[in-house]
Amino acid sequence: MMDIRQILRRSSFKAKGSTSTGTDVPKGHFVVYVGESTKKKRFIVPISYLNEPLFQDLLSRAEEEFGFNHPTGGLTIPCNEDQFTNLTSSLARS
Repeated sequence: MMDIRQILRRSSFKAKGSTSTGTDVPKGHFVVYVGESTKKKRFIVPISYLNEPLFQDLLSRAEEEFGFNHPTGGLTIPCNEDQFTNLTSSLARS
């Protein structure tokens, strides 16, 4: 079983004034920003999560809340960090 820290690498992210060049994202992964406040956390997740129904539910919530206008300039998931970590931990085990 993989450790969630091996799958998700996060770094502190403050929404205003931060940018990502994409050079720190490994092939086969993408970046999401998670949080419900102005201070968001940046997560790098495997693209395989896009096929998971639980992750698709999060994407639907993001679409409902933000449409195609994400305030961070990247995909923003409107849930708290603990919920996201719990969800991705369960996906990593399956």
